[in-house]
Amino acid sequence: MGTTDERVSGQVDMRALLDRQRRSFIADGPPDVAVRRHRIDRLLALVLDNTDEFADAMAADFGTRSRSASLFTEVVGIIPVIEHTRAHVAQWMRATKLMRAARVAGLRAEVEPAPLGVVGIIGPWNFPLNLVVLPAAAAFAAGNRVMIKMSEITSHTAEVMCAKAPDYFDETELAVLVGGADTAAEFSTLPLDHLFFTGSPGVGALVQRAASENLVPVTLELGGKNPVVVASDADIRRSATRIAQARMVNGGQVCVCPDYVFVPDHKIGEFVDVARQTLRTMFPSIVGNGDYCSSVNDANFDRVVGLIDDARTRGATVEAVAPPGESLPDRTSRKIAPTIVRDIDDTMRIAREEIFGPVLVVHGYATLTQAIDYINARPAPLVAYWYGPDGTAFRTFVSHTRSGGVARNDFAAQMIPSAAPFGGVGRSGMGAYHGKAGFDAFSHQRTVVGTDLPFSMTGSAAPPFRRGMRMYADATLAMARRRTHRRLRNQ
Repeated sequence: MGTTDERVSGQVDMRALLDRQRRSFIADGPPDVAVRRHRIDRLLALVLDNTDEFADAMAADFGTRSRSASLFTEVVGIIPVIEHTRAHVAQWMRATKLMRAARVAGLRAEVEPAPLGVVGIIGPWNFPLNLVVLPAAAAFAAGNRVMIKMSEITSHTAEVMCAKAPDYFDETELAVLVGGADTAAEFSTLPLDHLFFTGSPGVGALVQRAASENLVPVTLELGGKNPVVVASDADIRRSATRIAQARMVNGGQVCVCPDYVFVPDHKIGEFVDVARQTLRTMFPSIVGNGDYCSSVNDANFDRVVGLIDDARTRGATVEAVAPPGESLPDRTSRKIAPTIVRDIDDTMRIAREEIFGPVLVVHGYATLTQAIDYINARPAPLVAYWYGPDGTAFRTFVSHTRSGGVARNDFAAQMIPSAAPFGGVGRSGMGAYHGKAGFDAFSHQRTVVGTDLPFSMTGSAAPPFRRGMRMYADATLAMARRRTHRRLRNQ
């Protein structure tokens, strides 16, 4: 595919690389289950054999990101999903037989999942390894070739992936590209067979627009302001503790982090007290704490600090939970203290923009309808959280809100089952993956029908239309009308 220097400088001919992958895909034909599993195993080996280098690279990219955090979120967390995919790929590949009874007469019909060809993946910076490896595993399971554009923001991680991938894959199977925003923009214009993007809604719209020029189907895994509702009968201490912990995963730079929380009006004080104490216990120090994840770069640091300052200036109650003696935010380490914000209104940027940092907004509510109406007045989030029992109120919340997924009583609980599809809806995304959903996303359901009947079943659609065919059409319509109106009367 060229030297590392060529890949970094963007001199790789991406179109030529795509053409080589497509030619190889066509020449080899759809891979059997053994080939698919072997590619999945090599992909997993690429990650597992180089965990130390990947962890070091991500620490360099973020400034401060602990080895444990990187290994847990980027490696350990993806293993069950990939193993589930590998274990089920043979089952998912099977064709679905249709009209089984007609087979004895000579009519055979089935739907077979066919690989699309070459799948392109544009990775994000917040989980730069996890969020390219998981879609790549799904694409391999479906029988495709893969091209990955790594995020330029986490350039050290991109370099490791780019350097190591050729040890496990020929470039006609898996190719890894690095480069800046111009490279990503060019990548989006390639006539791929499917394009998978993880990132912000704003950039996702640009990717979809570029892909549309070649009618390339897209899967968009985007973000959003994920709401939390703490039920009136919830355990406030447990809820506040778990929500505060969840907000701090990866320094709050997670697309499924809770963004704002609704707490019953009379319990706000207790909720904030517990959240504050939880954060103090988690982080007795911050600036020198290797477990406290930094903002990934100056731009994100400034953006989050700007959201906090804008809210404070416009009258919000802002509480930075900073350790005694530490001056935060600290630009050198790019660390921002965990911050609790109350009394916000829609004039504030923090009410509209995804925070993507260690900041939690707290609202009070008097009735569940009030909280639901607020959520529904905004773009659909990637996940909606509920803390409390599984009762009538929770089921009302589920049925009357719209989100990519719903999690109750724990952070990212909707992602625990490896078989569960993961994806957004509306502004939080388009399409889904994980489990069979990922296999289906990168497959075409291809109908194959053959007939050995002594007559043509569909030839009657061609003229001349004889009297018998006209009588058949009239009789069919009359029967359909009677059946439909009978059902309407009985409803």
